[in-house]
Amino acid sequence: MKSESMALKAYTELRRKILTIQVSPDTRLKEDFWAKKLSVSRMAIREALTRLLGEGLVILGPKGGYFVTSFTHEDITQIRELREILELGAISVACEKISKEQVAKLDKICDAFSSMVEQGFFAGANEADLKFHETLMECSGNKKLLQTYLNSHIPLFHQQITKNTHPDNDYGQTDKEHRAILKALKDKNIELAKKNMKAHFARGATFFASGAAFLK
Repeated sequence: MKSESMALKAYTELRRKILTIQVSPDTRLKEDFWAKKLSVSRMAIREALTRLLGEGLVILGPKGGYFVTSFTHEDITQIRELREILELGAISVACEKISKEQVAKLDKICDAFSSMVEQGFFAGANEADLKFHETLMECSGNKKLLQTYLNSHIPLFHQQITKNTHPDNDYGQTDKEHRAILKALKDKNIELAKKNMKAHFARGATFFASGAAFLK
């Protein structure tokens, strides 16, 4: 594998694990560990970490080394506000443009989310959750809007991806909310889709305000 390909693989995998909180905030990302885990060179990991540093997803420790960025209450509030602005905008456009193929893709993501939760694969469920929201952005058909969303590096605020720290009823409620948003999109009901999305964000904000989020 060429060095550029290895660096891209390392970046993509590390970014995905950070955004879905498979690697917890404040965790040190050791080059040798991740090089072995991802089957790439240490140079590829170093290049990936440098890129992630520029995006704010990792920081340099006071004594060196790269650590996953933590978020304050203010950070989380601002990121959720950004998500709401971008995703509500995408829904408004997607209601007019969404195709049967895109609806089917979102249906499959919802089913994958449910299946992962039932089997106890919470890391996979979080990846499906992230994929659901990214796919909604794709359904807008607006490449610049999608790129803005992806460039925002928006994480999911799950402290630990285990059954003990993230209750089943929250996963179940997330599944219901995703399907309610999708049904409104299928029905071309813009206002209901936006209402359901706002409720989805509001519950998330309440859940994490209760202390379940990782906060510094």
